[in-house]
Amino acid sequence: MVRNPSANREQFRPHDHPNDAFLLTTVVGSYPKPKWLNRADELVDDPDSKFDEGDLEEAHDDACRLITHEHERAGLDTVVDGEMRRNEMVEFFADRIDGYEFNGPVKVWGHNYFDKPSVVEEVEYDEPWLVDEFEFTSDVSERPVKVPITGPYTLGFWAFNEAYPSTEELVYDLADLVNEEVEKLVEAGARYIQIDEPALATTPEDHAIVGEALERIVSGIDEEVRIGLHVCYGDYSRIYPEINDYPIDEFDVELCNGDFEQIPTFTDPEFEPDLALGVVDAHTAEIEPVEEIKENIRQGLRVVPPEKLTISPDCGLKLLPREIAYGKTENMVTAVREVEAEIDSGAIDVDNPLDD
Repeated sequence: MVRNPSANREQFRPHDHPNDAFLLTTVVGSYPKPKWLNRADELVDDPDSKFDEGDLEEAHDDACRLITHEHERAGLDTVVDGEMRRNEMVEFFADRIDGYEFNGPVKVWGHNYFDKPSVVEEVEYDEPWLVDEFEFTSDVSERPVKVPITGPYTLGFWAFNEAYPSTEELVYDLADLVNEEVEKLVEAGARYIQIDEPALATTPEDHAIVGEALERIVSGIDEEVRIGLHVCYGDYSRIYPEINDYPIDEFDVELCNGDFEQIPTFTDPEFEPDLALGVVDAHTAEIEPVEEIKENIRQGLRVVPPEKLTISPDCGLKLLPREIAYGKTENMVTAVREVEAEIDSGAIDVDNPLDD
C-alpha cells in the first residue's frame, strides 16, 4: 500500500518558487568526486605520508560542502552531498554493520573489482551510519537534503551469506537495522529518505521480499517523511504493478537510457506512488540540450500529473566528468522550470503531454 506522498511533497517547494506547477527536482545520489579527494584517499593509506585521518576528514568535509553548494547552484530543490564520504554502495554500509567482514576483492567485470563482504554472524546495529553525514550537509545547505541508503535486499544479496539459513532471513534482519537508521535520521531532522535496491533489477521475482523489507523499514516512520525507492536498469514490467503495493511515496526509475520505451508499462493499471523519472542519461558524457530534456519530462506526464512527478538524472552521476555532471544537472533544472511555466500557461496539455 502506497504511503501518502501528498502529505510530504509540498515541504520541498522553495518559498520563492516561480511557478504554480511544481515538479520536484533532485539527484539520485552519487556525483563525481574532485580529483584531489581521490588523492587524499590514497595519501591516508600511504605509510610515508604525513596525511592522517584528521586531514582526510577535513578533505571529506570540504568536498561535501563543495558538491552540496554545486547542487544548490544548479538550482535543485533537494540536494545530496554527492556521497563524497562513501566508496562503494555495499562496502560503505557493510563496514558499519556488525556481522560483516571483508576478505578481499572480487572481480566484477573487465578490470573492475568489488570488495564483496561476507556475513559471518547475525547482523546488529551499533552506531548510526549516516547521521553525522546528514547533519553536516544540512548545516551547509540552504535546501532540503535527501539521504540515499543502500537497501537491505541489495546489502543481503550482494554479500556472501555464511551465517543465516537463507538470504531472505538476512534481508529482513537488515531491514530492521535500516529502520533503526531511518529513525535516527528522522530524529536528526531528515525528511527525505531514498532506499536504493539495484539488486532487485537482477532478480525481480523477489519483489515480495523487497516489499516485506520496505514494510519493516517504514514501520513507525511518520507520513511527513518522504520515502523513495530507486531501482535502476531492468525490465520494470516484471515488478509492475506489484510496486503499487509497496509502502513508499515515490518510485525512481531509469528510463532515459532506454529512450523511455518502458513508459507504457506504468500506464495500466494506474501508477499509484509519485514517479521519479530520470530525464538525463548517466551513461553518456554529453550534456543534453534543454529542449531535449523538456521532451523527456513530458514522458513522465504520460504516467502521472505534475503534482506527482519528480525529476532527476537516470542514476548516480559519479562516473562522469564533473563538468558534464554539472551541465546535465543545470540543464535539467532549467528544463523543469520551463515545463512548469508551460503547464501554467496551458502550452502543455497535461492530459495529452506529447501534443504541441
